[in-house]
Amino acid sequence: MKLRIRSNSLRYRLTKSDVLQLAEQGYLEEKVEFGDQTLIYALKTTEDAVLAAAFRNNTIVLSLPLNMLTELQNTDKIGFEGIYGSLHLLIEKDFTCLDNVAEDQSDNYPNPLAEKFYEKE
Repeated sequence: MKLRIRSNSLRYRLTKSDVLQLAEQGYLEEKVEFGDQTLIYALKTTEDAVLAAAFRNNTIVLSLPLNMLTELQNTDKIGFEGIYGSLHLLIEKDFTCLDNVAEDQSDNYPNPLAEKFYEKE
């Protein structure tokens, strides 16, 4: 799971195994160590109808409605977005990059633009 923070927005990118773990366990988290402090960012499923977020005790928790997770897991839907207060939230599948990167992308979703991209080369 990747987290991107920009201005007043949070963007979570999920690999195939992230989506599977979230479906099976209802919770997913990652940690970033800053010396003696830790930032935790997490995703949890909820029965609520909309995306929501909270920040407590150095932990960002984004709540994803279960019906959205089901659609993300079982369809070609790329992601979901919403507004929580003034915070823009986005959850999306993590696609393979179209250019060469050193990062392991074996668990990423196939990029839907890959076929068009490679035709141009």
